[in-house]
Amino acid sequence: MKQAEIDAGSRPGTTTDQAARLAELERETRELRRANTILKSASAFFAAELDRPQR
Repeated sequence: MKQAEIDAGSRPGTTTDQAARLAELERETRELRRANTILKSASAFFAAELDRPQR
């Protein structure tokens, strides 16, 4: 009942839609941070390869 009152605007708090959106954004943030870490590692790897002397 309390959440229904929040969703209806009768009571202050985070609505169900807001909570769902927040969870979605948190998942997206985790995914982007993971991808960023991978890309940083790949960038460092390829930079090291370019610094190696050619035979």
